[in-house]
Amino acid sequence: MILAAGKGTRLEILTAARPKALLEINGITLLERAINQVLAAGVSTIIVNVHHFAEQVIQFLNQPKFSALDLYISDESNELLDTGGGILKARDYFIDSQSVLIHNVDIISDLNIASIINDFEGDEAMAWLLTQKRVSNRQLLFDPFEQLCGWKDKRIESYKWVDKPTKDYQEFSFSGIHLLKPALLAGLPVRKTSIIDLYLNLARHQQIRSKPIKTGFWFDLGKKSQIEEIEQFFKQRET
Repeated sequence: MILAAGKGTRLEILTAARPKALLEINGITLLERAINQVLAAGVSTIIVNVHHFAEQVIQFLNQPKFSALDLYISDESNELLDTGGGILKARDYFIDSQSVLIHNVDIISDLNIASIINDFEGDEAMAWLLTQKRVSNRQLLFDPFEQLCGWKDKRIESYKWVDKPTKDYQEFSFSGIHLLKPALLAGLPVRKTSIIDLYLNLARHQQIRSKPIKTGFWFDLGKKSQIEEIEQFFKQRET
């Protein structure tokens, strides 16, 4: 599932008339880059959720070059459900799957997704949050067994805990990519919620683990100022 419903407000004028998913890096949209990334990992079915300028994303996906894909739209035009709620709304599309890869549309990396999917399907955990050791104001907190135990906003020293507060944890940054087994979401009502709050609640009774990753490159296109840097990087790689 590619999360492509966000408004992209931090990108200012760039998303005033189009969705973030259709911003281009050297002529290739973020959405197409994400599709190519997951297809290369052997993913057989792709779900894209839409809200902000939903009709533009749907029109883009109706192009002939995508016609051979097993592709579905989860339409949130009436209400943006946030990252967690969007996954809950779309679960009927993947309820019979062995596992689901969730990929933010604004993440660009060279991560070897295929090997991670294979490892995850052989693991007892119900979800893997792919994490990194990098500077970030917001950090996921994991106990010594790599189980999710909390979340921290360093700017204001604010915490959210799965259970009671603890000092025995490691801090990791979320990569914007995660995997889950559909049974994890069984019986949960569709509601507006962030993916972090959803996982914090689920971690009270389920194994939600950190999976540290290493990549040659990883970008989170969150701000207008980042586009030139990313374009220069890919111009050198793709020419």
